[in-house]
Amino acid sequence: MKSFTVEEITQIVGGMLTKVEDVKISQIAPPLLSDENTLALALGEEEIANLSKSKAKAALVPLGVNLDSITTIEVERPRLAMMKLLNLFYTPPEVNKGIHPTATVHETAKLGENVQIGPNVVISHDAVIGDNTKILANTYIGGGAKIGQNCLFHPGVNIGDRVQVGDDVILHHGVSLGADGFSFVTENPDNIEQARKEGEIKEANAKHVIFKIPSIGSVVIGNNVEIGANTAIDRGTIENTIIGDNTKIDDLVMIGHNCRIGKGCLIVSQVGIAGSCVIGDRVVIAGQAGLADHIEIGADTIITAKAGVTKSFPEKSIIVGIPAVPRKDFIKQLKTMKDAQEIFAKFRKYEPLLKEFEDNINHDHNS
Repeated sequence: MKSFTVEEITQIVGGMLTKVEDVKISQIAPPLLSDENTLALALGEEEIANLSKSKAKAALVPLGVNLDSITTIEVERPRLAMMKLLNLFYTPPEVNKGIHPTATVHETAKLGENVQIGPNVVISHDAVIGDNTKILANTYIGGGAKIGQNCLFHPGVNIGDRVQVGDDVILHHGVSLGADGFSFVTENPDNIEQARKEGEIKEANAKHVIFKIPSIGSVVIGNNVEIGANTAIDRGTIENTIIGDNTKIDDLVMIGHNCRIGKGCLIVSQVGIAGSCVIGDRVVIAGQAGLADHIEIGADTIITAKAGVTKSFPEKSIIVGIPAVPRKDFIKQLKTMKDAQEIFAKFRKYEPLLKEFEDNINHDHNS
């Protein structure tokens, strides 16, 4: 079991130590779940208050929190310090050394040094796997795929033909890279084309046939990218679908064909991005947001949860609502709705007087 002194941990997180007693730290936990060898993580007001009920002898706290009864390590950015500690105590998934006997590696595939291949992995023809990459059980690597160095693929990952993955990439369970894009065409204009052009559906062609448009592009994943479980990124129709360096994608995200996602983006669970979207650098897309096809989102933009984005937005936008609008416009809409409720309430109040007035006018006209 790993164990560290409070001095060692203070140096690792770059904190300020106020020492009450010597403590050996072998794990981290919230205050109420901590014992004498646990560093209590008191990052917020509630956790700080719970330290009085904790068995912990040491705690990680925000800068300025100094308690006489317990050893404290004060840090300016508690969440950043927590990340460093979790990496300190993290145990990576186990994978066998070398190539598992049940794995299938094509004779033309090229494996770098210290590559580890788990059970039932399939590596197809002409695939290239970089040094120190770990590929866990039941993963498929397509023909001509190029995988960088120091990658970690969890079980059940599927990599299509000619997909390129950079260095230091983490793919979680069930990730799909390089499936065909959802791209089709009909011989005559279909309902969608009519609706877009005319604003209505005038004719329905019951005999129309839907033809699949094959995808001959691929997917390119940059360096230091992490992609969550069961996320799917489709290959481009002609050009590649691209994910920029340092971008982090949550579970259950769908990114359509031809999309170009910038560097350092955060894309949260259940986001759907339709084909041919261009997303700038450092964009944050919150959970369950949806983006229509062929739109551009400028760098440093935030798209809030459940937003329905149907048009392009410039850089540094904060996008809210369905259909999505800039945040300041959304606030105006809320105010307008509130004002409308007040106006309607007043109308209800005076509606009998209005009716009486109208009845009198009608009576005068009929006299």
